[in-house]
Amino acid sequence: MKELLGDALLMGERHERKPEGFDLGNSPALLLESGYRHRPVVHTTSSGTQGIVNATGASEILTGSFVNAGAIIRYIRARCPERVSLVCMGYACQYPTDEDTLCAEYILNGLEGRASDFPAMKEVIRRGSGARFFEASSQPWAPAADFDLCLQLSRFDFVLKAERNTYGLFLHKIEVP
Repeated sequence: MKELLGDALLMGERHERKPEGFDLGNSPALLLESGYRHRPVVHTTSSGTQGIVNATGASEILTGSFVNAGAIIRYIRARCPERVSLVCMGYACQYPTDEDTLCAEYILNGLEGRASDFPAMKEVIRRGSGARFFEASSQPWAPAADFDLCLQLSRFDFVLKAERNTYGLFLHKIEVP
């Protein structure tokens, strides 16, 4: 895929570490520091991208996180689908993580018109599965700055929609007013 796209950035992780030959791991802080801008990204992860690839029965696939949770809620409300599945990929597609579970809860509450206590959710994540961002041993691939970057609630007003073509799955940015 990188060869097909030419100047693409190869980014991702396996077991939270940057795979050999990749330009960057999965850290948003390290991506911001890298200076890479306006280039296509070929991205793979142990969980999230695997979920997208395996969601073969879904009529529409959106990626989601706290940073675009408000846009996801508005997008789904505007579309009024009969069924919505919020799928938490967790760690390695096998173990639940606080950030995935609580993000799904936040989105569900928003869709159902209920408020969420985001500061309390953030604290649960910090003490639970997010504690790894504050361990000295994980700083090379999961710096503490990632915790705050990933938990900037509704920072972005767009969703990323997965669409399949002859080359694979591509994420397309859709602005959501």
